[in-house]
Amino acid sequence: MTDVAERVAEFRTYLKRMQHYHEAISLMHWDLRTGAPRKGVELRSEAIGTLAGELFELATSPQLGEMLEALSDDSVFPALDRITQAAVREVRREYERNRKIPADRHRAFVVLTAKAQTVWEEAKAASDFSLLRPYLEEIVAMTSEFIDCWGYGEHRYDTLLDMYEPGVTVRLLDDIFGRLREDTVALVQAIVASGRRVDTTPLQRYFDPARQRQFSRLLLERMGYDFEAGRLDETAHPFESAINRYDVRVTTKFLPHDVRSAIFSTIHEGGHALYEQGISPDLIDTPLCNGTSYGIHESQSRFWENFIGRSREFWEFNYADLLRLFPAELADVSLDHFHRAVNHVEPSLIRIEADEVTYNLHIMIRYELEKALVAGDLKVADLPGVWREKMREYLGVEPATDAEGVLQDVHWSGGDFGYFPSYALGNVYAAQFRSALARDIPDFMEQVRRGELQAIKAWLNDRIHRHGKLLKPKEIIRQVTGEDVNAVHLVAYFREKFEPLYGL
Repeated sequence: MTDVAERVAEFRTYLKRMQHYHEAISLMHWDLRTGAPRKGVELRSEAIGTLAGELFELATSPQLGEMLEALSDDSVFPALDRITQAAVREVRREYERNRKIPADRHRAFVVLTAKAQTVWEEAKAASDFSLLRPYLEEIVAMTSEFIDCWGYGEHRYDTLLDMYEPGVTVRLLDDIFGRLREDTVALVQAIVASGRRVDTTPLQRYFDPARQRQFSRLLLERMGYDFEAGRLDETAHPFESAINRYDVRVTTKFLPHDVRSAIFSTIHEGGHALYEQGISPDLIDTPLCNGTSYGIHESQSRFWENFIGRSREFWEFNYADLLRLFPAELADVSLDHFHRAVNHVEPSLIRIEADEVTYNLHIMIRYELEKALVAGDLKVADLPGVWREKMREYLGVEPATDAEGVLQDVHWSGGDFGYFPSYALGNVYAAQFRSALARDIPDFMEQVRRGELQAIKAWLNDRIHRHGKLLKPKEIIRQVTGEDVNAVHLVAYFREKFEPLYGL
């Protein structure tokens, strides 16, 4: 056993070294997106590429392969502790995937996407897809090249889905999305036909960004976000970045003429951050110290943003503080008006500003486009036009510019194909978790009304967060809810909430 203990110690030390590279790269990416000088982008991208290349070499080295082989042996693996067993499984999965990609191609992809994300910002600002197009064409080509290296199941897109949501396939998504689309479109049509509208223009007056920042910080504090283990910054596209277990950063976007943007971006990213801050410290310096999947991660952000943050109970407690910061701007806006305004349902152009009901339709559009791109059925040059067609078909609206259309999201410039479906899956999971929470804590919304969010956070910490990647997504869902993925809870929630609001 002494030999096994030495092998485990060597393995854990090796993983810690890899995690330090991850931390450095994450910090450099965070800096690129929160204010790094434009002239420094080229060299920073190369630096990221160098570190990512060295990390890739560590992740595919013969030394790591030998350790994995030894620890996976039938005479050794059963004797390992639970965390080491899970780490071996996770690292081996990535090792086998990474070994199929030449190191120089991996580094080229990292450099390409680091540059492309900065070009995306410029292209979006100029509303000019042609600026990003050559980068995106190369990203799609390299992604296709990698798929050939990795191999795939029934559909080329399956291997990308598995990177973000292990076990999810095109066949499964087509079934879930097909049913959800049918129910969602029917509800949207009924809402539109109701003729009920709410004036949202009072929330589009001038709201001082400095005071918006104060309110954003207050909301994070009330959610239980630990500012001694994080910070709040501004960026073009809000995101959360877990540098390490005790450095989990939140970014948001302060729009002077739309107070909703920062509020709900902050709550959303705060939900992501609570997940990372809630992972067991026992998993530090292992690849298990992250959310188990992007869909489960998204369930946490969408749960806080929508199921809690857009509820009337939440604003019965928090609206007074918003009024205190913006007494003149909201003088004629009642709590009832505000609540209806932040839950206004109307087909719109921008995904991150979409209402709860239509949001999933935005994701389905991106899912269809991604499938077509990786299958070779759609060219990058045709994306703007097909995007407009899909928006017209799914939502009945059409973007007039690239900025409000195909350029609105950063994900493709970062090479994150297969990521978007996790957003819709996150909504489905969140509704399932809400049903389970109501079973375990029947008065949880009354607690929200009183501003008491600690029990909810503790429940999520215990049932979901602390496990990190020790449990797979399907295991989390089954363990928490007692069933597999099931969209019926989300549809029921939509009806429960929006039918009364719109008199249906």
